[in-house]
Amino acid sequence: MTDHVDQDTVSRPLDARLARALVRPLEDTAARPNHLTTLRLALGLLAAWCVSYESLAVANIGAFVFALSNFVDHTDGELARITGAASRLGHAYDLACDAIIHTLLFVALGWGLEDTALGTAAPVMGLVAGGAIAFIFWRHMVMEDELGKAGAKLPSAGWFEIEDVLYLFPLVTLLDVREPFLIAAFVGAPAFAVWLGWYFRVLRARRSQGG
Repeated sequence: MTDHVDQDTVSRPLDARLARALVRPLEDTAARPNHLTTLRLALGLLAAWCVSYESLAVANIGAFVFALSNFVDHTDGELARITGAASRLGHAYDLACDAIIHTLLFVALGWGLEDTALGTAAPVMGLVAGGAIAFIFWRHMVMEDELGKAGAKLPSAGWFEIEDVLYLFPLVTLLDVREPFLIAAFVGAPAFAVWLGWYFRVLRARRSQGG
């Protein structure tokens, strides 16, 4: 048991470890994982609403609320593990909230940049980026259903996972590089969706070969 706990502690991402420490006091309360998922959804919707404004001050607030929402996203899963309250429905709810928030964030970003040099292309670019991200979350859910959560795990570096790069989103507004960021998302999100499809096929092949 000790070996398992130590390995789990070392291998888990840093934000997940912090989330576990913060939700542990909720273990014997009426709080449930879905309550935290709903809180994450509310924060994400507020973030998208703020980011939709051209005002840099309001967008800054939205960016920091979005980073907070991303962190809260880890708390529901950690509470579910601590209390044994994990469920397929709760997992689906969590993934749906992820897709909604990330899709709306980029749609809102494009909407807020409509009066910039990008013009009317900005909302379209946001929609394409957001749609690609929604596809990414759907594809990853299919991967987890077929390969299991451990089998569908994406590459990571130490305590950090690929999606942790979104914690840097406040820098986009603080440095006022929203337009280049939207362009990068417009190109990068569909590219990542294509890569994920290829990676899924690789994982399937490894499993069929017993690797």
